[in-house]
Amino acid sequence: MGTRLTARENLAVGALRSVNWVSRVTGRGAGTVAGGRVGLRISPNLLAVLTRDRTVIVVSGTNGKTTTTALCVAGWGGDVTTNATGANMPAGHVAALAGSHSTHVVLEVDEAWLPDVLDAVTPKVVILLNLSRDQLDRANEVRQMSERWRSSLASPGADPVVIANANDPLVVYAALDADQVRWCDVPTNWTLDAQSCPRCTRPLEHSPSGWSCTCGLATPEDVTTSLNGELTVAGEHAALSLSIPGEYNRGNAAMAATALREVGVLLSESIPRMQSVTGVAGRYTVRSWQGRQMRLLLAKNPAGFDALLSTVAPEPIDVWVAINANIADGRDPAWLYDVAFEALKGHVVWCLGERRLDLATRLDYAGVEYRIVEDLASLPATTQPVELLANYTAFQEWMARSAPC
Repeated sequence: MGTRLTARENLAVGALRSVNWVSRVTGRGAGTVAGGRVGLRISPNLLAVLTRDRTVIVVSGTNGKTTTTALCVAGWGGDVTTNATGANMPAGHVAALAGSHSTHVVLEVDEAWLPDVLDAVTPKVVILLNLSRDQLDRANEVRQMSERWRSSLASPGADPVVIANANDPLVVYAALDADQVRWCDVPTNWTLDAQSCPRCTRPLEHSPSGWSCTCGLATPEDVTTSLNGELTVAGEHAALSLSIPGEYNRGNAAMAATALREVGVLLSESIPRMQSVTGVAGRYTVRSWQGRQMRLLLAKNPAGFDALLSTVAPEPIDVWVAINANIADGRDPAWLYDVAFEALKGHVVWCLGERRLDLATRLDYAGVEYRIVEDLASLPATTQPVELLANYTAFQEWMARSAPC
């Protein structure tokens, strides 16, 4: 691991590995969190210890964390330590770090936990993707999250290079006082959570050329990264072609490439490697179920749904949408009314999941033709792949019942 551990820290790592091994072999879990919790109870500073003498990139935001983390790992090349299972809080971080000796680390971090992680870790680079509403039955309002990020990044000793989305006002406000910022002009269509200025609360003016407030807060002009057809990072140019869909994923890749430039990886090296990413924990993959093929897409909130709806082909193919409202999803599905389901006009949408009636009601208001699925056996047989959009626990259910093609 490269760092000498005290007896207590060695005990913590040993306990972590043992508990996670037992969790895996008994089928009680993936072996990524339980052991981490035990390790942190024994040695509360374990996260700081296990990242010492390592080059760390941290990725946070409401949408795109897992994909951007995967793109960073692929683009860096070689052996890279990461929390690939998506366990993105400190227990998952220490489990991933204890399981690898690589000095190159990319950690996906839950946006609410970012300040705590930055208290413990000294990353080389922090990627700030976006902030939007998510699971508001138990999560902070996005303005509060932006304030917490800003306080953390402006605190003494916090001197990572911050890769920040210049088109998200909440991210810009959070990064304003950081010592080193690389502003990225990347596709960001969702601005409904930033209609008022995060600094003075006056209404923001949004236009195709950017956003601004009368108090002076505005889209940064000194961008490091732009994505207009080709990718430009600090004067280096490259064509950006990915194997995963969506303009929003091109934005994720642009920010990943910018971060990798800060650790010495050129675009000519990182971009070809990123093309190897064809799916991320099942996202974007084509899977089969009872003779049908589906492209499985994860969307957890209005911003994520709007991004994915833009990738649905205009042809009148069937679309399946599965919505649950379990703890991991957020109990209140009222957010469905902020999703622009009108984009699905011309498609038949099959409503699945525990909250299929809420979804059907929203589609009715949107003027979209729909079918309510009480029994999965009633789903149509088709030779063409369907688009299946699902929120978190519904996505997990469909991953479990389907198989790779």
